[in-house]
Parts: sequence; structure tokens; C-alpha cells
Amino acid sequence: MNLGKNWKLFLFFAVVIYFGIRHWQLREIDHPPGIIAPNPPIQTNITNPIPFFFDGFTITPLAEFEVEARVLSREDYSMDPSAVISPMDLALGWGKMSDQSVIDQLDISQSVRYFTWRANQFPIPPQEINVQSANMHIIPGSEEVLDTLEDIRVGHVVSFKGFLVRVHSDDGFRWQSSLTREDTGKGACEVVFVSSINY
Repeated sequence: MNLGKNWKLFLFFAVVIYFGIRHWQLREIDHPPGIIAPNPPIQTNITNPIPFFFDGFTITPLAEFEVEARVLSREDYSMDPSAVISPMDLALGWGKMSDQSVIDQLDISQSVRYFTWRANQFPIPPQEINVQSANMHIIPGSEEVLDTLEDIRVGHVVSFKGFLVRVHSDDGFRWQSSLTREDTGKGACEVVFVSSINY
């Protein structure tokens, strides 16, 4: 009996089953047509921010931030320098960008910490797509927040509170949040320290 071969076969099937179950758990949620997250994020800029230390990084809160939005895409990260503090990006949409009939006409994707969309025919003006959606680098503020994030699926309507932040470390790492929803391209993503979340 070849125990080594049997063990490898068992491990292979265990991995396949695990990823199959995980794929099913994170399957996309569809909704009937119509806006399901009508309001833009709420932001209150902080005049005199007080930095704090978190997981080896210095974090400076730049604005209080609160959002209820539909998850358009989710991307997990483990290898890039920022993954130590931010293991996930969420592409979020509100207003018309939470409407299934609009989303169905867009090709939405995430990679290397960017969120992109494409359309053969624009369901709404491109400017509305840009200002009613955003890619957010999520920093879980606690184990409870991280546990909730791990179960977030595309299509969920999530609500969270926290801060838009600037992050730096002694090794030279720097990351700063956008403070507007109207920018695009490099530097346009929100870096969000999430203190509470639900869906």
C-alpha cells in the first residue's frame, strides 16, 4: 500500500472540497432591479487628527466615515506590502450603482488594488458611475470586523463606520486615503479603518 500516494490524493481532494465550499459560500447575490443603497457616504473631515499605533503602523484619522453600499466586487490580498494591514478591497456602489439593472450592463473587476469597470453601452453617464462607486482598501479595526468581512459576498449591502486614514510605518510604507468620491485613477481609493460593520 502506497501511503505517500494515498496521502497526496487525500490532500488534493480536501483542497478541492475546501475551495468548492468557499466558492459556494461567497457566491454572488442578485437583487431585483432598483436602487438598494440610495445614499452617498457620510464624511466629516477631522481638523486636528491624533495619530494612533495599530499592528505596527501609525494611523492618522483624516475624516470620520460612514457608508451603506452594495458590494460590486471583492478582492482579497495576501502578498502585497499593504496586505499586512489591509487584507481586502471592496468595490462599493450606491445610488444608481446599487441598481441591478445598471450593474448587469457593466463588467466590473479588481486587481493590484484598483477597481475598473467597462461597458459596451453606458447604462448611466460615466461621471455618475465614477461618483457613485469607489474602491476601498479595508483595514479591519478588530477581530470581529475581520470575521464579518470574511463572509462578505458580492451583492451584499454592507454598512460600516470608521475613518478615512493616512498610514505609515518605519520601513517607509505610506498610504493615504482619498477624501473625495469624485476623483479617479491613482490615489483615488479610500483607505478605511473600519471600526464596525454589518450586512
